[in-house]
Amino acid sequence: MHTVWKGSISFGLVNIPVKLHTATENKDIKLRQLHKDCNTPISYKKVCEGCNKEVKDTDIVKAYEYAKNKFVVLDAEELENLRKENEDKAVEIIDFVKIEEIDPIYFDRSYFLSPDTTGSKAYSLLRKTLEESGKIGVAKIVIRSKEQLAIVRVYKDYLVMETIHFPDEVRNVADVPNIPSEQIAVQKELDTALLLVDQLTTVFEPTKYTDEYRTALMELIEVKKANSTVTASDKQPVPNNVTDLMTALQASLDKTKTKKKATTRKKATKKTS
Repeated sequence: MHTVWKGSISFGLVNIPVKLHTATENKDIKLRQLHKDCNTPISYKKVCEGCNKEVKDTDIVKAYEYAKNKFVVLDAEELENLRKENEDKAVEIIDFVKIEEIDPIYFDRSYFLSPDTTGSKAYSLLRKTLEESGKIGVAKIVIRSKEQLAIVRVYKDYLVMETIHFPDEVRNVADVPNIPSEQIAVQKELDTALLLVDQLTTVFEPTKYTDEYRTALMELIEVKKANSTVTASDKQPVPNNVTDLMTALQASLDKTKTKKKATTRKKATKKTS
């Protein structure tokens, strides 16, 4: 399993060398876009709207737009220095809380934690401590230049880290429109709804839930693949920059010179004969 982060987690004076592994994966089926006329894959280019030219990654800088078309340009070295200052590889558990106190709206991504070399004993200690206390640890971690609030908990005898949103990243629910302020449900309707909930109540078994759309889409793809395959066009792209244009012009010029020489030789041969 690929390691996405390597460092340590500490609580009190206990230090645990750990590795972080992504716990979930996106199973969406990715579809490519083709040109309808010739089945050639569509590519995307970075174009400057002001110069109307394609730009390379080396010609791009990062900036913050603080007002309409008003930017503060941030130098790559400044960003890197700032990242290094804040990217402490030692993650300290700040607090211990009950998981029920955190609303699911705060949860972001899940990572498996594994002990690094010499970390097994301390890893087991933290796992047992969380199990016995019924608590989870709250910590901070910097992943890919972004500071994250996170929790550490036990999942099937493993330690799992879940990144969670900061409070200011969760939008104010009061801004959601058209929410009725009063309870307007009729008692008879409520009793029927509660009865329905009671009938559908069961033990959560995640394996019984499947992505039916993804399954159907994959079946469709397999059927079409067996019956017909679309091959992308082998047409060469039309030159669209100065270098290609000059190459084409030079090749045309050379070709013209060759034709002229051949014509001259023919004329000379006719005259002598």
